[in-house]
Parts: sequence; structure tokens; C-alpha cells
Amino acid sequence: MVDIHSHILPGVDDGPKTWEVCVAICQTAAADGITHMVATPHANDRYHYDREHSQELLAELQQRAGDTPKLSLGCDFHLSYENLQDALANPRRYVIGSTRYLLVEFSNYSVPQQTTDSLLKLGDVGLTPIITHPERNPILRENLQRVVEWAEQGFVVQVTGSALTGFWGERTRRVAQWLLERQVVHVLATDAHDLENRVPILSSARDAAAELCGEEVADALVEANPRAILSDQPLPYFPKPVATSYRKGNN
Repeated sequence: MVDIHSHILPGVDDGPKTWEVCVAICQTAAADGITHMVATPHANDRYHYDREHSQELLAELQQRAGDTPKLSLGCDFHLSYENLQDALANPRRYVIGSTRYLLVEFSNYSVPQQTTDSLLKLGDVGLTPIITHPERNPILRENLQRVVEWAEQGFVVQVTGSALTGFWGERTRRVAQWLLERQVVHVLATDAHDLENRVPILSSARDAAAELCGEEVADALVEANPRAILSDQPLPYFPKPVATSYRKGNN
């Protein structure tokens, strides 16, 4: 399995603070069957993203953790006006490795109508946005059709694996399940931060996805698609979303 969204570098954001925990997270991930992890420190109004420093930390972590999992650098990119302008001016600063793929996180307090225009602008400079954990966003949960439309426009959708297994609550689990059953989800990732709560485990989410959508789709979400992202290739699994409205009663 390949995990494209994790917070595993020490002291750069709300992830681990010590090398010992960073190494333990990598070891736990490897034991779960994760062969490649992308470290994605936050870039938002609370945490400054320094790619060069993060690259140095990544190299140190790789040395300490050993050969497995293999580590790459990305960014948990908060879609603010300032970040957007910087990404448009420096398209490769925040991407996963040296690819075109960019994790994009939205505010929990506002997802304005011009968000689609912002995503399209990122596309205009050669980037492919990956919309992260829409199932956990309280604004998007009230209008999941926006997520469906983004998938129809070719944007990648990444759901948190632990959302499918109930860690974030029943409402979030149902939203994640609804998105998955309607073929709106392209990648599952851990969004790991620690070893107690937001853990680097993907196998249980893969099993939950297999129960809902079958083994082939589940494997695509944790292996074929994220590996294609690492290789800067088109996603092999990118179906047309099933046109079904989300009923509030499912919340």
C-alpha cells in the first residue's frame, strides 16, 4: 500500500515532536503493509511550510527508519488566497515529490463558490489538485454535490482511511461511504499524526472499502492510484461518478 498523506516529520506542525515517535510511526506503517509514505506538513496560517527544511528532515527520517517505508515529500496545502498566489507563482513548491499532484485542504469555516475557479487556476499552471478529506469538512458535508462535480471535472478526491472505519464518528463514516459507493473517491490515505489516535494504519480502511466496492476498487485506492500519483501518471482508476443526491437523513 501507498500512503500519500501523513504528518510524520518532527516539530513542523501538529504531527510528532520527537524523532522517536517519527520512527515508530514509520515502523507501524511498514508493519501494516505500507511500502511508501508521503510526508505532507501543513501549509496554513498556523504552520509555515519550508520545503527545503522539510526535505532535510525527510532525509534524516529515512536514514533513521531504514528502507521501508520509502519516504517522499509533499504538503498539506491549505487553499487560502496567499497560498494560492504563491502556488501559482511557484507551482512545484508544494507538490508531491516532483509530480503535478498537489494535496488541497479547505477551511472548516468557509468553502466559497469561487473555490472551483481556484482549483481550475491551479490546473492552468500544470497542477492536479487532490481534494483532501471532504468527508470531514462540515461545509462540504452539507453539499456533497460539490465534491461530485469536482470529481466530474477531473480533480482527485482523497478520503481519510479511518473515516471509513468510524474513527471520526458515524456521520463522517456515512459520508465517506456514500462518496465511495458513488465512485467519487480515488485515494485512501491515513492522514497519520501519531500512534494513539490518528495512526498510520491503512489496511483496515482497505478492507472496509473492499466490503463496499470489491477487492479491485479497494486495491486501486491504496495501491494503483497512489502509486500512479508518485509516478506522475494518470490514475488508472478514475470512474465517472454515479449521479445520486445525498439525502440529509443519511447523516
